[in-house]
Amino acid sequence: MTHPPLERATLKNRRSLAPSRFWRLIEDSPPGLNWGLRSLSVIVPFALWWGLSSAGLVNPKFLPSPPMVVAAWVGLWEKGVLLPDIFASIARVGSGFLLAAALSVPLGIAMGAFATIRALFEPIMGIVRYMPAPAFIPLLIIYLGLGESPKIALIFIGVIFFNTLMIMDAVKFIPKHLIETTYTLGGSRRQILLEVIAPYAVPNILDTFRINMAAAWNLVVVAELLAANEGLGKRIQLAQKFFNTDEIFACLIILGVIGFIIDIALRWLLRVTCKWAFD
Repeated sequence: MTHPPLERATLKNRRSLAPSRFWRLIEDSPPGLNWGLRSLSVIVPFALWWGLSSAGLVNPKFLPSPPMVVAAWVGLWEKGVLLPDIFASIARVGSGFLLAAALSVPLGIAMGAFATIRALFEPIMGIVRYMPAPAFIPLLIIYLGLGESPKIALIFIGVIFFNTLMIMDAVKFIPKHLIETTYTLGGSRRQILLEVIAPYAVPNILDTFRINMAAAWNLVVVAELLAANEGLGKRIQLAQKFFNTDEIFACLIILGVIGFIIDIALRWLLRVTCKWAFD
């Protein structure tokens, strides 16, 4: 079938404007391409690491090879310290983060919904959030001692302000027509808070948790320098003391993998609880 010249030119123009599989804007990439790129993001750095460490260009004490790191994992497991360290770190992060979440959700929603509450809390939070959480360590030791409390408190401080302000922004930018429509239909202020604002903000709240969980997980290494007996951060400190870089690499990889698993779990929770947000 032949096409008139104008129609052929139009079809050619459409093909030239059509996005390639790689450069699609906003849209999801095809599953095959997506998983291929995800695999490359792990395989390429791992291959570079293995190749560089095997080439003999770097002293193994500074860049241990993957087999050396695997041997370090086995050694830590045989010593019986790996699982207690992992559980101790997860418990500290979980405790500090859950405390921060329990406070930041209602406070963030209140600050986003009420300009008066926002005016009362936002300035001081805007100041304190720029104070590095590790700078509070001396005060935490003075106030709380050297037990578990200062470690959990450090993670709490490192997360609470960012959680609250990000949740506040999520609520503050809820479309006003939803609130006005609810008022028009006879809805009360309580109904707007519980049935409009809160459900609308849930996806953003979970996204906030996913982002700030990374900050909490990073802070656990600093927290465990406070006279901890167990924890992956403590294990890294001991490995540095004896120049065991293979154990440092082993613990860093474990920290990264656990953090990645937590991130995937939060993404799954977001998709399961907020299916309507992806329609």
